[in-house]
Amino acid sequence: MSETGSETRTRARFEVPEELRADVRLLGEILGKVLVEYAGQPLLDDVEKLRELTIAGDGAAAEQLVASWPYERAEDVARAFTCYFHLTNLSEELHRARVLRERDRAGSEAVVSELAQAVEQIARDSGEQQARALLNGLEFRPVLTAHPTEARRRAVLATIRRISSLLDERHDPRAGDSDLAENRRRLVEQVDVLWRTSQLRTSRPTPLDEVRSAMAVFEETLFDVVGNVYRRLDDALAGDAAGTRTPVVAPFVHLGSWIGGDRDGNPNVTAAITREAMQIQADHVLRALEQATEALGRALTLDAATTPPSAPVRRILEDARAVNPELIADIETRSPAEPHRQLLLLAARRLAATRSRDADFGYPRAADFLHELKVLQDSLVTAGAPRQAFGELQQLIWQVNSFGFHLAELEIRQHSSVHAKALEEVLGGGELSDQTEEVLATLRVIGQIQQRFGPDACRRYVVSFTRNAGDLAAVYELADAALDGRPIELDVVPLFETGEDLQNSVEVLDNAIQLTRVRHRLTANDRRFEVMLGYSDSAKDVGPVSATLALYDAQARITAWAQRNAIRLTLFHGRGGALGRGGGPANRAVLAQAPGSVAGRFKLTEQGEAIPARYGNAPIAQRHIEQVTAATLLASTPAIEERATAAAERFAVMEKTLDEAARTAYHGLVKADGFAEWFGRVTPLEELGQLPLGSRPARRGVAVSSLEDLRAIPWVFAWSQARVNAPGWYGLGTALAAVGDVALLQDANQNWPLFQVMLENAEMSLAKTDRRILGRYLELGDRPELTQKMLDEHALTTEWVLKVLGEERLLQGRRVLGRAVELRNPYVDALSYLQLRALRTLRTDDSLDEEQIVRTRRLLLLTVSGVAAGLQNTG
Repeated sequence: MSETGSETRTRARFEVPEELRADVRLLGEILGKVLVEYAGQPLLDDVEKLRELTIAGDGAAAEQLVASWPYERAEDVARAFTCYFHLTNLSEELHRARVLRERDRAGSEAVVSELAQAVEQIARDSGEQQARALLNGLEFRPVLTAHPTEARRRAVLATIRRISSLLDERHDPRAGDSDLAENRRRLVEQVDVLWRTSQLRTSRPTPLDEVRSAMAVFEETLFDVVGNVYRRLDDALAGDAAGTRTPVVAPFVHLGSWIGGDRDGNPNVTAAITREAMQIQADHVLRALEQATEALGRALTLDAATTPPSAPVRRILEDARAVNPELIADIETRSPAEPHRQLLLLAARRLAATRSRDADFGYPRAADFLHELKVLQDSLVTAGAPRQAFGELQQLIWQVNSFGFHLAELEIRQHSSVHAKALEEVLGGGELSDQTEEVLATLRVIGQIQQRFGPDACRRYVVSFTRNAGDLAAVYELADAALDGRPIELDVVPLFETGEDLQNSVEVLDNAIQLTRVRHRLTANDRRFEVMLGYSDSAKDVGPVSATLALYDAQARITAWAQRNAIRLTLFHGRGGALGRGGGPANRAVLAQAPGSVAGRFKLTEQGEAIPARYGNAPIAQRHIEQVTAATLLASTPAIEERATAAAERFAVMEKTLDEAARTAYHGLVKADGFAEWFGRVTPLEELGQLPLGSRPARRGVAVSSLEDLRAIPWVFAWSQARVNAPGWYGLGTALAAVGDVALLQDANQNWPLFQVMLENAEMSLAKTDRRILGRYLELGDRPELTQKMLDEHALTTEWVLKVLGEERLLQGRRVLGRAVELRNPYVDALSYLQLRALRTLRTDDSLDEEQIVRTRRLLLLTVSGVAAGLQNTG
């Protein structure tokens, strides 16, 4: 007998771990207390009434209750549920981190050495030499990007972090009753701040605001975590010798950023912004390195008698004495007969000078600082102190290797049509437009950044909508015009986004490597070449199933092209956080890549809310990096590549059936007459464009009359707000039904990694939909034939996904994930009913005056923030 919705939720609630349940209960009680203090018991009663109705699944009564409230009460209830989701999210994040720490303390192999286990597995299967070769060539390049649908304000995020820290303190076994009482008082205070802080921005954030927001994860986690990843792997591989000899591990995590560099469709990103973005990054990493060097210097109190310095260490100190005798005298006074300590304290002062742009005393480049650290390390080894050489000092060396003085490589992105127009103007010799002047100024800024920080700080230039080799050549020609022959290292990266562009990619690449400038770059950089694949626009263009298959096919063909031309290929995956944009677990996605396409290198965009989710908490960030890098190594082994090759050949006929059926179904929806207008009516798309979420506009044009006018991110965001999530599943049901053979499909799910990941992501997307609620949204479009098409495909997809998985309900086989989604959905329902009230009023009531329109839109936008928090994904 199948369970009812309430029975499923009861079972899911029972399975919640006790510590997590206690945290959620505590924060829920505190939120209730804050609501009563703010507006009295009736507000809390209304919140509870709506909660009980949605848990019971009584949608009609819930809608009736929501409709009875005045707007002020509706807004307060929406804010209450939004705050609840913020509190629940932070509780779950802390619980995950707590579990990882507990496993670590218990010595669980799954956590302690997952990356090391991958190396050991490869050594067993392919030999020690293959394992070491893969490890030495390993690269993980996460690229942080701003997000035009990041729904949380920085003020809200800051308050959430304070609450999170307080909640974590409660789990300290040393805390006494008085400590817990004071902790609870402070928790109430901060939850009250969260409640009283507006969930909506009053102004759109600038690109530099977005840069500063991204810096938070560097300061709070990544600066230390990256070195910890190296240390854990070295500890596992070197055994008892770890920390006493040259590390086995070479740095393999290198951060990138588009924030302040991505100007495609964002007029707010200018050359001046790019220059300032790099300065902000440099200030943060130099400050972090200065503090780490100072702390290490204070601790390294090794006497010259027990640990004599090498001649190069003495020479560095004497050279500094000649330049700044007062400083050296002061350092010697505080650290007498401690030359190794003196060198580090001197280095900390030089880092401060570097940050303040003191060219006479600062380090010219990160390589100069790194050289001094290596001299120090060699001196300690020679003096018989290897544990000091390869302990905390090695951590600092790893940090310099990973972040340099620039923190993250700032990448530039611009649309190919902008370059084409700019080049036409430059060659024409007439007056240049502002846009063309801006393109040239950006190229000059790249040169300036390279002069100060080196080419690694900013050398990649991504060309959106690359259609031919001329789109790449244009950037090199514009660089010549901008810099008048001055040196610059430029790697121009083609970005293939639409289904047609993916199909034509190899022909474009064939022509690209015939370009003189590209040939020169290949010679200079050991025949390395990067190609970016866009997940968002391809999915919007041909649907989730066909886009997944087209991307895989493009990867396979581009990989074969690279092998034919002896090119060391890096595929750059433009994945979003949402499932409809290539999201989902990154480590599983790596293992589903085309054979040979990984080759020990994985690069992807980390977008919006995915950044704090993956990197905002140290244990979770460490786990994520280890999982992805372990998968990158494994995906590069002959065994995995052979499995993927065999699966692709075995299921080739089925793949063609899936592609044709899914594409037909998807185009039957999105190419229907009037679809764009219908989509705009049944989702809060129009209102999302008015929400000041990010610095980048949500649309390419003024109005949306076709899908081409709409960016892929708000396309996904709007569908998720309406609880439809169509970009994650639409067309899959038709495709699976077209194959029709359940046994064959189940075989594919067992043995074809790409199909398995596609099915898992669709299952998650379906689990976050709600058929009753999405039906209410679709009714607003007054197009019953489109509504029925959507409902039929939803039912068909759900039916066939469950058949293939052999399950009775969605996420049945993923207990933890299923539990989280099942418990959240009723609370998201509450916000959806509030949003439906506002959206229905805006769409159907022509009698509203301006004040009523503003008030109704405010309610709708408040629910947008809440639904995003509840579903834990935006665009």
